[in-house]
Amino acid sequence: MTESATARNDIDFNPDTFDAFLRDTMPGYAGPLGLERIGGGQSNPTYFVDGAAQRMVLRKRPPGDHARGAHDVGREYRILTALDATPVPVPKPIVYREEPDVVGTPFYLMGCVPGRVFADASLPEVRRDDRRAYYREFARVLAALHAVDVDAVGLGGFRRPERYLVRQVNTWTRVWGGLAETDPDVARVVTWLRANLPEDEESAIVHGDYKINNVIYDLEQPQISAVIDWELCTVGDPLLDLAHAWSFMWETRLEEYGGMMGQDLKALGLPDENEFFEDYYAVAQSSRRLTPFHMVLAHFRTSGIFHGIAERAASGNANAGNAAEKGKLDRVYLSRAIAAIERFS
Repeated sequence: MTESATARNDIDFNPDTFDAFLRDTMPGYAGPLGLERIGGGQSNPTYFVDGAAQRMVLRKRPPGDHARGAHDVGREYRILTALDATPVPVPKPIVYREEPDVVGTPFYLMGCVPGRVFADASLPEVRRDDRRAYYREFARVLAALHAVDVDAVGLGGFRRPERYLVRQVNTWTRVWGGLAETDPDVARVVTWLRANLPEDEESAIVHGDYKINNVIYDLEQPQISAVIDWELCTVGDPLLDLAHAWSFMWETRLEEYGGMMGQDLKALGLPDENEFFEDYYAVAQSSRRLTPFHMVLAHFRTSGIFHGIAERAASGNANAGNAAEKGKLDRVYLSRAIAAIERFS
């Protein structure tokens, strides 16, 4: 086992039990087992796994009690399996285990994709003149995902009777609990969203958390080798997926979550929000365009994500040590939702 992982107490399961599972089920596994925790995000604990001919990645449900449907790694595995033969690049799914007897919770293994993952949306590691190409590829892959035939890949069951956008407004309103009525800022956004709900929406596979650090680029070329972190994937309106990328990158500051808000994009060779949208529209199989509703909802959704992180931190059930600090961003994105209402009104 990697000493660094052990020293940080980053492994919350018995590695000997996991090693025995691999020896029994993985023909190419000979050991010794190596485990290394990846990142410190707020979602499902993820580890590099060494000991086979090729490095693998373990992704597991965190311990503890969770809301129904949260941290559903079985759903993630199903999505990877469905997309494996499509134009959308994903890690190779290997095995899923529902029983908690191996690592304490359900988990799956997937292939490890070599490449570059950027934590900073301004891409400081990339030559200035090449950055635009990286973002065109970023837009292209998102459009490719939205073009996948939901039923042909077996994900039609992800559809719900209730309209996706209605469900999103209701879901993120519930996250705020009683504050949705008693807090004037939350109530203002909720009231505006319900009054401005679009009459129509399209249905596609949406990633739910598409941003620069959830894609793996080729080591040399502006080409995406894999899209990762499918925890929030479902079937819904692709324009909200597009708006979420905007919220998390163009409307987020570097110190907050690696975004590029407030930077001189032209000087850095980066696309502004409209150029990114146009790159997406140019390859998307739809004539629909973003509306103020999608952009306000994207911010409200992001604020709800961070509010949930804050709630889990307060209850002692967070998956990352910086959860309490990150949870404070709930009000930041709520204020940006209000700013978007005022901007587009």
